[in-house]
Amino acid sequence: MSTLIEQILEAHGGLRRWNSLTKVELSIVSGGKLFDLQGQPQDGKPRKLEIYLHEQRLSMTPYGGPDKKTNFTPERIAIESLGGQVLSERKGSVSELHNHMQGGEWDALDRAYFNGYANWTYLATPFFMAMPGVQCSELPTHPEFTGGWKAIRVNFPPEMATHSAVQDLYFDKDLRLRRHDYLIDVAGHFHAAQYVHDYATIDGIRLPTKRRASKRGENHQPIKEELMVHIDYSDIHYS
Repeated sequence: MSTLIEQILEAHGGLRRWNSLTKVELSIVSGGKLFDLQGQPQDGKPRKLEIYLHEQRLSMTPYGGPDKKTNFTPERIAIESLGGQVLSERKGSVSELHNHMQGGEWDALDRAYFNGYANWTYLATPFFMAMPGVQCSELPTHPEFTGGWKAIRVNFPPEMATHSAVQDLYFDKDLRLRRHDYLIDVAGHFHAAQYVHDYATIDGIRLPTKRRASKRGENHQPIKEELMVHIDYSDIHYS
């Protein structure tokens, strides 16, 4: 692990603290044009997320009804009753489940799989850089603001479910995450520039609580009128 990545992890609470924790629970309010285009509009009601930190495992409650929840892992997505009865599910390799989402409008399981890997990625940032199989390299400083932002390119292994195999993270002078770029190939095939805001320190972990993802233009800048996803996190608790 490079010195820069060690410093980035420390700026977000430190790997020792992260490794002492198992999961995070929080409330999420999300929506945006992406879900509308995929035939799965998102209302503005808060939902609960339970996310495991060291394995890709997540549940959202409620989902599709007050008595339903999701159960996400990389090779399975299910909608279950609150008591754990499986109501519908889809199994397959990461690539098979990812490719299923590229066939047009999503069904409820597609949306649940997207919600699962997207939110797991966000809540594990930047600590996934220390996970087995993840490869990182430093890019030239990104000149978006005075002084520039440190840039890290992350290559994810094929067994990890996430937006795209290659993603870029940008960090300010205090080494806090400020921007996260990736490819959305499951809905319109566009590059996204996601900006993060409103940092909080919760149980020793520092994380942004607001995320705004827009389409990215050819000049590497966000197309602000093309805001595709907005996310607000609150009531965050690690354990």
